[in-house]
Amino acid sequence: MNGDWLLRGRDGRLSVYQLSGDAVLCRAERGPRGPWSAPRRVGGEQRLHTVLAVGQGADGYAHLVSWRPTVKGESGLVHSTHFRPHLAALDWHPVGHPDKKGDRTGTPAVAVDAQGRAHVFVRNKGGGISMLAQKEKGGWDPWRDLKGKEVQDGLAAVTGESGRVELYAAVPQGLLYWRQEEPGTQPVLQEALKAPVRPGTLRALATSPERTTVFYTSTSGDLCAWRPGGEPVTLLPAAGPGPVSAVRCDLDGHDCTLLVQRTASRRVAFAAYPTELESAGAWWTESGPELPLDALVSLTTDEEDRVVAATLSPSTGRLLLTRRKDEPGLALEAWREV
Repeated sequence: MNGDWLLRGRDGRLSVYQLSGDAVLCRAERGPRGPWSAPRRVGGEQRLHTVLAVGQGADGYAHLVSWRPTVKGESGLVHSTHFRPHLAALDWHPVGHPDKKGDRTGTPAVAVDAQGRAHVFVRNKGGGISMLAQKEKGGWDPWRDLKGKEVQDGLAAVTGESGRVELYAAVPQGLLYWRQEEPGTQPVLQEALKAPVRPGTLRALATSPERTTVFYTSTSGDLCAWRPGGEPVTLLPAAGPGPVSAVRCDLDGHDCTLLVQRTASRRVAFAAYPTELESAGAWWTESGPELPLDALVSLTTDEEDRVVAATLSPSTGRLLLTRRKDEPGLALEAWREV
């Protein structure tokens, strides 16, 4: 899955999205702090490939994108909107293919601008990036070629505090960065960073009114942070494989960035530091039980702006949850299965 699959909806309820065979399932809180509903199929009976991208707008609506099989050897992208976690999502709607037709070209990424318009990014057959954007009053604009080459899978799409959409992509030489110069316009390739980036480890976060930060693992195994216009900073050794999940939160009156990652020993590790002050240092603290090999981790905040972390195993469907306690520091409640 690409993006944060643990979300806080417009009504304050938490929800999770998971892949299960040829379907996407959703579970949601029935009320604040639970109990949780049983998993429900999202978007009707459409058969899907085992891929999902999730994005969320400031309005709290979740936008889901997946690939579906069409004819033999070919696939197309589909989109669904989920307005409330405890209600049914819209049916999957076909939105086409970056090359008009063909097989899957990569894992999509989704970001939602300040007007609630979803922007879908995906590699095309030429190795560049194509984008599809919703119109404000319904429908979709044509596919747009954003250029780039040798783009690797695992895009990181993000919406800045300005409401403009941005995209990061790994290439063999480092990172590429696109940004909308004005709301509703086509993102433009702004900058290329030469750095040793491990594909599939990108995660982006809005960290100030004008800047976003992308986190990635270097080929030497270090977790790094980069803001366009500056130089990358090494934070600490990566705790394990895959991208981190990241969230901004208030810790004892300080604006902090909290990172979570599944460790090599299959537990969950947390690290926090003052937002955009990587020089302050960070260190991992492990938490929770040993997890299955395929377990994913994600972060959000609840309706009380309290940090919530979740782990999900696609093979077992087992969902574990913890919240920050109402006390100083980053003390967490015991992990519980829901």
